[in-house]
Amino acid sequence: MCKVRLVVQGQHMRRKGEDGVGDYDDVFSPVPAASGFRTVLSLATQHNMYTDHVDISQAFVQGELLPGDGHNGKVYISAPPGYDKDPLYVHCLLKPLYSMPSAARAWHTTMSAFLAKDRCATVGFEKSMWTVTIDGAHILLGAHIDDLVIACANRHVLDGFHARLLDAFEGTYEGALQHYLGCEVTRDMDKGTTYLSQTHYAEEFLRTYNFWNGPPRLTPMQPITRLNKEDCDKNPPPDFHRRYCGIVGSIGYLVTITRQDLAWAYSELSKYVQFPGKNHMLAAEHLESNNSLLS
Repeated sequence: MCKVRLVVQGQHMRRKGEDGVGDYDDVFSPVPAASGFRTVLSLATQHNMYTDHVDISQAFVQGELLPGDGHNGKVYISAPPGYDKDPLYVHCLLKPLYSMPSAARAWHTTMSAFLAKDRCATVGFEKSMWTVTIDGAHILLGAHIDDLVIACANRHVLDGFHARLLDAFEGTYEGALQHYLGCEVTRDMDKGTTYLSQTHYAEEFLRTYNFWNGPPRLTPMQPITRLNKEDCDKNPPPDFHRRYCGIVGSIGYLVTITRQDLAWAYSELSKYVQFPGKNHMLAAEHLESNNSLLS
């Protein structure tokens, strides 16, 4: 089955200036910090909560246009190529489309308004995490754009909550949380344990950079390694530079979610992403070994 998505040329839209001329006011849309995601799982484990995963389909087009979008709240687009109508016609959008700079914020604003009507309140400074108490049962919800994690100790209350959510927005109930943002989540409610891993993510980028069969390493960095600016290459070859940035960026996501033990090595490598040299690459490739990342 083929799927088609209409994407606008959002790069031609301009932020409104002090004179009020432009196409949008704001584009910021919050997502939970990695610590927030881990906190939800930690609380769910401590209080023996069920954790469900809900995915909102085509989330951006389910949002409502923001008042500051377009001209007086109206956004116009020309017809896409191949549309057999008069090319001089323009079309007024009823919903945000993908590639609009404000589409993510429009979706977040729409979802936040719905949750507020369901008496949900944001958690501290995290504007993409909510909590609510229904029939004495506490619900925790974290939303990374269209991926939602919902935790509650009462199965009936939890089922009713995500049923109302999916009545309001088109989406799918994915069941118990097992995969989320490149993480594998393994829970044993009887034992009260939750394990987070990124094995699949690590395997994928190890294969991408041809290090799947690399030699085993026992430490993130080789002992007595000292990286410095004298080893920088002021004009690194494009392929070399791209490879170094890809390795360091991939390791960064591991550090953010599950592998804080690699944080120091990642911090050192990150200092030289602008002008990496050979010694920097050797250190990055030492870290990118199957023993270091999959342990």
